[in-house]
Amino acid sequence: MSRKRQAAEARGRWAEYLAMTWLAAKGYHLLDRRARTPAGEIDLVARRGEYLVFVEVKARARLADAARAIGPRQRGRIVRAASLWMARHERFRMLYPRYDLFLVAPGRLPVHHRAAWIPDDGAADLL
Repeated sequence: MSRKRQAAEARGRWAEYLAMTWLAAKGYHLLDRRARTPAGEIDLVARRGEYLVFVEVKARARLADAARAIGPRQRGRIVRAASLWMARHERFRMLYPRYDLFLVAPGRLPVHHRAAWIPDDGAADLL
């Protein structure tokens, strides 16, 4: 793995840790981290009340770049991965799935977008 890729991997792990800590402080209960499915990986899976929250974490030099880093194709992959995750964890099927985005940039407070997209609308951005 190149040095550049190693640095990006380290930033991603740090951003996920920050997201876990931030969300826990807001009352979320972490269920899974870096959950692997045949459709791809889900950064964080958490529960809050009646919601099963699938969180995509993006770390970039600027918050705007982080927000643009997740396009329709990636949102679709996350929705497919979330469906597979729910199929494997039947005890959470009664919860409503929600897709959140957690953005991280150096020197800025993180931004948590709840319900960042809705799968049935063609994955249109709500940001």
